Amino acid sequence: MAAFGLPNFGQLTEALRKAQQIQKDAQKLQEELEALELEGSSINGKAIVWLSGNQEPIRVKIDPSLLKEGHEATEASILEAFKAAYENSTTTMKNKMEDLTGGLNLNLPGISTEN
Repeated sequence: MAAFGLPNFGQLTEALRKAQQIQKDAQKLQEELEALELEGSSINGKAIVWLSGNQEPIRVKIDPSLLKEGHEATEASILEAFKAAYENSTTTMKNKMEDLTGGLNLNLPGISTEN
């Protein structure tokens, strides 16, 4: 160890190399997440929502019979589908981030590890 408790130059170089690799991998992961289409559906299966791995809405599919069930049933089914798609998307993002960081707990904003 160098004077004043500072790490030696080799340790700093290795840490910088690792940080640069994580940065490159994070950019690649960002592109992968943008390309993903993750699905969520309502309990009754009459509303389906697709989000990207970054929680961007992609599309919605609603069974025509759902519309006949009324306004409240339609809204509830769409909300269920969005929640399921969001859960799928955030879980996928969290798992991919853990793979990228080797399981390090980075406490990233917006990504909760608690349910």
